[in-house]
Amino acid sequence: MLNLFGFFLVLAFAAAYVTFRLEYKRKEMEGVIHPFAGPARIVHPFLWALLGFVAGAKLVYWWQHRNLYIGTPQDFIFSIRGNLIAGLIIGVIAGLVAKRRSPPAAATENMHPYQLMDYLLLYCGLFGFAGAILFAKVEAISGFKPIFYFNGLNYYGALIAGALTYLYINNRYGIRPAIAADIGSPGMMLAYAVGRMGCHVAGDGDWGIINEQPRPAWLPEWLWASHYPHNSIHQGIYIPGCAGNYCTVLPTPVYPTPLYEAIVCFCLFLLLWALRRHVKKTGFLFAYFAILNGAERFIIEFIRVNPRYHIGYWNLSQAQIIALGWMLTGLIVLLFSARKRAFSE
Repeated sequence: MLNLFGFFLVLAFAAAYVTFRLEYKRKEMEGVIHPFAGPARIVHPFLWALLGFVAGAKLVYWWQHRNLYIGTPQDFIFSIRGNLIAGLIIGVIAGLVAKRRSPPAAATENMHPYQLMDYLLLYCGLFGFAGAILFAKVEAISGFKPIFYFNGLNYYGALIAGALTYLYINNRYGIRPAIAADIGSPGMMLAYAVGRMGCHVAGDGDWGIINEQPRPAWLPEWLWASHYPHNSIHQGIYIPGCAGNYCTVLPTPVYPTPLYEAIVCFCLFLLLWALRRHVKKTGFLFAYFAILNGAERFIIEFIRVNPRYHIGYWNLSQAQIIALGWMLTGLIVLLFSARKRAFSE
């Protein structure tokens, strides 16, 4: 069975890759960023060996147990189960092939900034996944949920870890963090919109609170509430006559919050994409992204199911706390830039 969440996750990475690459090229044409002397080998063969080990161990184990139920794809992928021998063999082969095909580590060549994209995609993806899992575990602990199985992926964990990796790599190759943040802002918004659509179609538990309110006549049913049949986390009751691993449906309808976020964030991406040629002040596009993304997430959390923290009179989720920090970051960037411009005048 095709894992819909995984499919949309790949689409999200592809969307980010294309938009980031286009922005790198545009900034280079405008003279904002420039080519640089970089290493001809920027991905070490050991990393390819590690990826080969994981892929080989998981794929061979899955093939050996393909007629048995081994949990949801998420549970299996993030578990320690795998064929050790197959992983070692394929890992060694992948590492040797990568080493044979790659130039010497000391070799350099003239590189355009957009040529960093493969490097960025690999490392930001790895650290982003690690951050997403870590933040989900922290959220699970606060909600008194078990942490020894897959608890989902936390968007802000992925964003923070991936963004720090992205800024570090860009700065290492001479691209200032403020410029790199502007380049990545539209792509991050688009990737989030696509990823949230994956959460919706897969039914991975990111839905909202129960919604049994009467539906407005002008609003279609699929946009007002959903039972998330065949959801990927096996929540709800059994669907009579269903055969397969995904045979549950929520007994009461809930707000389809991932769908709301997908629609809103895609519209916000279009806004940022239109503004990018008109916003000349460095850092402003990122500030707009941070404020808009933070506001969207803060609002949607009021109708989502998440653990809450009591902070004074507020009863906020982890995502809302981070969203407030995200909006504050955007406001600080705008105010700092405006104050700096006022003093320069």
